[in-house]
Amino acid sequence: MTRRLPIVFSVSLCFLLVPRARALADPREESCFVCHAAFGESDLGLPAQRYPEDIHFARGFGCVACHGGDGTDPELTAMDPEKGYAGKPAGEEIVRVCGRCHSDARFMHRYNPSLRVDQVTEYYTSVHGRKLREGDLRVATCTSCHGVHEIRPPSDPRSTVHPLRVADTCGSCHADPELMGSYGLPADPVERYKRSVHWMRLEGGDLSSPTCNDCHGNHGAAPPGVSWVGNVCGQCHAQNAELFARSFHAEIFTRMGIPGCASCHGNHDIVKTSDRMLGLDDPAVCAACHSAEDAGGKAALAMREAIDTLARRYDEARVLLERATRAGMPTGPVKFRLTEAHTALVKARAAVHAFDVSKVRAEVDPGLEIADEVRTQAQELLAELQFRRKGLAVSLVVILAVLVGLVLKIREIERRR
Repeated sequence: MTRRLPIVFSVSLCFLLVPRARALADPREESCFVCHAAFGESDLGLPAQRYPEDIHFARGFGCVACHGGDGTDPELTAMDPEKGYAGKPAGEEIVRVCGRCHSDARFMHRYNPSLRVDQVTEYYTSVHGRKLREGDLRVATCTSCHGVHEIRPPSDPRSTVHPLRVADTCGSCHADPELMGSYGLPADPVERYKRSVHWMRLEGGDLSSPTCNDCHGNHGAAPPGVSWVGNVCGQCHAQNAELFARSFHAEIFTRMGIPGCASCHGNHDIVKTSDRMLGLDDPAVCAACHSAEDAGGKAALAMREAIDTLARRYDEARVLLERATRAGMPTGPVKFRLTEAHTALVKARAAVHAFDVSKVRAEVDPGLEIADEVRTQAQELLAELQFRRKGLAVSLVVILAVLVGLVLKIREIERRR
C-alpha cells in the first residue's frame, strides 16, 4: 500500500473536457484574490488569507483553477457562469474538480511525477465513494481530509494528512457519536487507537508506525474483512502473518468468522506484546478459547515454558556479561555471540503464531545453547578478573613489605651513623 503520498483524486469522464488549470507567476494578481483579500478576517476574506500557505498557491495556481470564472476581470462579471464560474463545489462536484487535474498524468507529471493519478477510481471503490454515489452527502470527500485553502503535502507537520494528524483528521467524523451512530458505527476508534503501541511509537517519532490509512487505506478506505485482516497486518508483520497463514488456526478462524490477528491483539487499541499473552493465566489470550485440559491449552503452556526458559537464561548471561564489561574485561566477541541468543528469542516469540510447539522449540534450543555458552564465557572472564585482582593484591602486599623493609633498613643505617 502506498503511504505518505499526498491524497489526490482522478477525474470522471464527463470532466475531461473542462480546461486544465493554468499556473500564474503570482496567484495574488487574480482579481478574485484582490477582492477577497479586502474583506479581512471575515468569512469572505479568510480564503485569501489562508491560500498563500497552500501547495497549489506555491505552484502558481490561483482561485480560477478550482472555482472557474475570469480572474482577469476586475468586475463581478468575473463570477459569471458563462465565463466558467462554478462557485463553491459540493458532493461529487468536489471530486470532479480535484480530479480534473489530478487524474491527468501528463499534466501532473509537470509538477510532481511521483503522484498517483488513479485516486478518483480508487475513491469510488471505498465506503465513502460508494455512499456518495448513493446520494449521502455526509461522507468524506477530498476536502474533508485535505482541507480547502490550506492544502499541504503530508511531509508538512501542519498538514491534515501528516502521520501525526491523520487520526484526528479521520476523527473529525469517526469520533462524532451522533454521526457515527446514524451509521451504526462506534465513535471511539481514535480514542482507542491513541492507547495503542502504534500511536505511542508514532508519537515518539517513528513516522513509519501505522495510522488509520495504513490499515484502512486512504482513497480506497474500507474496513479489513475477516478473511484478509492478516494481509493488512502482514504489511509490517510479514513473518508472523506467514506463520499464521500456514497454521491450522487460520482455516478455523476464517471458517468461524473470527478475524485472525485482531482476535488476539485487538484492532485499534493494540497493546505492546509480551510473553504474558501466551498461556492460560491472566492476561493470556489463549485462555479465551482453551483450558489446561485440551490440546491447545497444553501447547500454549509448553510454548510459554520454553520461551520463559530461554528468556531467563538469556538474562542471566546478559547480566554476567555486563558485569564483566563494566569491570573492563574484553567482551566484544562474546557480546556479538549474545546477540545470536537474543535473535533466537525473537524468532521463538514469532514462531508462536504457527501454534506448533515443535517450531517454537526449534528456535529455543539453539538459543539455549548459545546463552549457556555465553554465560560460561562470562563466568570465565569474571573468574579471570578475580584472579587478576588477587594477583594484584599479593603484588601490592609484596611491594608494601619491600617498602617497609627499606624504610626500616634506612632508619637502622641512620642510627649507626
